[in-house]
Amino acid sequence: MTGTLAPTQPLSAADRCDRCGAQAYVRVVLNTGGELLFCAHHMRKHDDSIRKIASEIQDETSRLHKEPATTPDEER
Repeated sequence: MTGTLAPTQPLSAADRCDRCGAQAYVRVVLNTGGELLFCAHHMRKHDDSIRKIASEIQDETSRLHKEPATTPDEER
């Protein structure tokens, strides 16, 4: 049911969750052809229901656990 999407743009800070407006980290392509965007919280909350109606899921929640880029001391 879920697999790799054909070339799809990575989600950006401009992509917002359809439930709460937070930054989206998951894109869900529906069986009917539409798409929904979710923050990590709402994807976890509705995971079972979403998977029943999804043809593809682009999950970028792993980005939440990466170390942020740092600025060298002389640039601060």
